[in-house]
Amino acid sequence: MKTTIDIPVRLLLQLKKVAKERNTTMKAIVEVVLREALAKQRRPRAAYRLQTHTFGGQGLQKGLSWDDWGTIRDHAYEGRGG
Repeated sequence: MKTTIDIPVRLLLQLKKVAKERNTTMKAIVEVVLREALAKQRRPRAAYRLQTHTFGGQGLQKGLSWDDWGTIRDHAYEGRGG
């Protein structure tokens, strides 16, 4: 299928240069790049896992929860004017 898209001049010149260097067509490069970009969009991102560290302790103090950042912050700034 044919379609028309607007490509900024600088980008088009880069594309032409790369195609010439690789002895291929602009169409081939655009297809590869689009496939890669679309494949990245479909991949689910891995859930971020916060790494926790303790220094010679046993984790959080009794009664604290990682889900209760307000209380943790209050304890961290206790007596420091925060």
